Amino acid sequence: MKLSEMREKTVDELKQFVVDSKKALLDARIKLSTHKLENTAEISKTKRAIAQAKTVITEKENEVKNA
Repeated sequence: MKLSEMREKTVDELKQFVVDSKKALLDARIKLSTHKLENTAEISKTKRAIAQAKTVITEKENEVKNA
């Protein structure tokens, strides 16, 4: 998901995305340890997406506090 798409979603949708992404990250790490993961870049992309989503969540929560 692109950053612009994240900014259009609600905080609840983003929190659900983070939960789902963390599950996908766990699965990728398990596959990596069992040598079944073909695309190792998937781990770093997932970690980056989680960080971006958390940043957008923080931005949205701060907007509500300051408004």
